[in-house]
Amino acid sequence: MPKTSLELMQGTVAVLILKTLSWGAMHGYDISRTIRQRSDGALGVEDAALYQALHRLEKRAWIEAEWGLSENNRRAKFYRLTGDGRQALQAELSTWRSYVDAVSKVLETA
Repeated sequence: MPKTSLELMQGTVAVLILKTLSWGAMHGYDISRTIRQRSDGALGVEDAALYQALHRLEKRAWIEAEWGLSENNRRAKFYRLTGDGRQALQAELSTWRSYVDAVSKVLETA
C-alpha cells in the first residue's frame, strides 16, 4: 500500500514546530524537513502554514528569531524556543497526549 501524507489538524503545526525547536535552533526549511523525516514522510507542512504558524508563535513570544547563514551559505532566519515556549510546549504535549489517549480508547472499543 503506498504511503500517503496525513492532513494536519488545526493546532497541530504549532506543537510540531515547538517540539522540533526543542532539539535546537532551525530555519524554516529545516523545521519542515525535520517534521517530514521524523514522521517517516507522513506529515508535511506547507510553506504558507509553516510561516503563518512561526509568526503566530513569535507574536506569543514562544519563539525568537535571528538572521544567520544556512548550511549552503544563504541568509536564513533561525528560530529557537524561549522559556515561555518551553512551558507552552509542555502544556501542549500534555493536552495532545490526553487527546490521543481519548481517541484511542474510542477507536479500540469493540
